[in-house]
Amino acid sequence: MKTGVFGSSYQSDKLEIIRDFFDLLSRFSQEIYIENGFYTYLVEQFGYKPDHKGLLNETDDFYLDLALSLGGDGTFLRTAAAIGRKNIPILGINTGRLGFLADTNKDEIGVTLYEVFSGQYCVENRTLLQLNIDSSVLGTENFALNEIAILKRDTSSMITIHTFIDGDFLNTYMADGLLIATPTGSTAYSMSVDGPIIVPQARNLVISPVAPHSLNVRPLVIPEDSNISLKVETRSNNFLVALDGRSVVMPSVSELPELTISKADFTIGVIKRLDHTFYQTLRQKLLWGNDYRAR
Repeated sequence: MKTGVFGSSYQSDKLEIIRDFFDLLSRFSQEIYIENGFYTYLVEQFGYKPDHKGLLNETDDFYLDLALSLGGDGTFLRTAAAIGRKNIPILGINTGRLGFLADTNKDEIGVTLYEVFSGQYCVENRTLLQLNIDSSVLGTENFALNEIAILKRDTSSMITIHTFIDGDFLNTYMADGLLIATPTGSTAYSMSVDGPIIVPQARNLVISPVAPHSLNVRPLVIPEDSNISLKVETRSNNFLVALDGRSVVMPSVSELPELTISKADFTIGVIKRLDHTFYQTLRQKLLWGNDYRAR
């Protein structure tokens, strides 16, 4: 099997975990390929050169049987961006903090790798969003696993976002921004602005305003097959569009046609252990049921 390893460059205190990970990985009969940027970071930062069959560049047309993402959820999102339409399932190994996507903890790495390389796992196919816009702006990475965010930039003034669902006018949001999130992204940025948590298997999207200038505006859950159209007005004549944190500055509505967002025509496969469920992850990560008064 060809196995790719993608990692974060924000792991200066995680060298021991990274070494243990590659030591465990070497016990399995795998062809190991490492993301070029991650390998360069390990060599330059630590002088550490893990064994590998070759290096991967995100722009290359590579093939893998599976990908291992070593870091937090941000690393998982970067891995998903590199995988794109290649139909390669991803296992997230958490060396970061919360970890909803990278939900395999460091103490579980050994047993998880054994299960995965023994075929004892399942793959959840996760919905992505696609921003339909001139390809010269975002290239081929016009998709997002978590959310597409429309945000104000370089000013304290709010932006105005005229929003339509399947051609039907929904609302004009005056806010710091607007998020369109997948079920996967419902536990990310959207949750931090009081959006609802949606289970990954639900066929929905959620529209969540960021600091809206109206007390009665609330997040809205819509079907995943909806087409969302946005017309943005700003005082600064530009705004920010972010796809899973990959951001680009856009001109205001006078120079730009409306933005359209829809469900992408491909999915990202997320590897899950057979005895792990989303509800277990919620309890563990959000500390549901923990009563600190008993301590």
